[in-house]
Amino acid sequence: MSEDHPQYPEPEGGGAQPVGDTGIDLGRALAVAVALAEWAAEEIRRPRTPADGPVREKAGPADIVTDTDVAIETHVRAALRRAFPAYGVDGEEQGVDAGAPTAPHWVVDPVDGTTNYAHGLGWCSFSLGLAAPDGTPLLGVVADPWRRETFTATRGGGAHLNGAPVRAADHTALTGHVFLTEWAAHAHWPGQDALLAELAARHCTVRVMGSTALSLAQVAAGRASAAAIGEFHPVDGLPALLIATEAGAVAVPERPAYDEPLLLSAPAVAAEATRLWRSVVPPR
Repeated sequence: MSEDHPQYPEPEGGGAQPVGDTGIDLGRALAVAVALAEWAAEEIRRPRTPADGPVREKAGPADIVTDTDVAIETHVRAALRRAFPAYGVDGEEQGVDAGAPTAPHWVVDPVDGTTNYAHGLGWCSFSLGLAAPDGTPLLGVVADPWRRETFTATRGGGAHLNGAPVRAADHTALTGHVFLTEWAAHAHWPGQDALLAELAARHCTVRVMGSTALSLAQVAAGRASAAAIGEFHPVDGLPALLIATEAGAVAVPERPAYDEPLLLSAPAVAAEATRLWRSVVPPR
């Protein structure tokens, strides 16, 4: 684990970008988040060695953690506390560190796709987001270490990939295109098998890649017509949800609750995807 701390450059223009009347400086927050994402991506790219420690189980054999997960989250938490001492932090590995009651809070997943990472498969991500006290997404960053891609978005500010604006695909049908989904750890979630069967009947190709944040972000980049997960968790879903919707994707539901299924789709296929989704996925 590198001991170098990320530098936090001021955003171009130097001014605050407040959200409503909250006074939250999203420009500075984004600069900090991107610096941390770039640092974390470098750490994830390093080849694993015996010195990185063993893979350990959390809730079971399909729910694992490595020393890299813990070390990255520890470092990111400390950096965020230094930069924004009043803000809370909710992390995948270390839980909730409450901030001031009226302050926003960060959500961080240091390695989203730990199973892939631990097995040497190059599809995982670092995910960091900022939410208002009521849970409204304000900022999202998802970094793909292997492709050296960083997705970013601020609420009302659009979505970007490595600094360039991105938009969801203009596909008009699911047929012939890609639909991304994820297991619930090792298991199928309610309605998933029926969804896969209906997509296959439409000649829509399904991929299960192994990182919720990175799969959802592909809708923002126009690489997938749609993506779905059986359980929305803010630590790995909120940043990518904001990125995708700022890129024009349609979310069902628009504001998912914890553990609720989530569908993201490109605008022109949203009606078809939503009808299919509601026909096979039971409401929670």
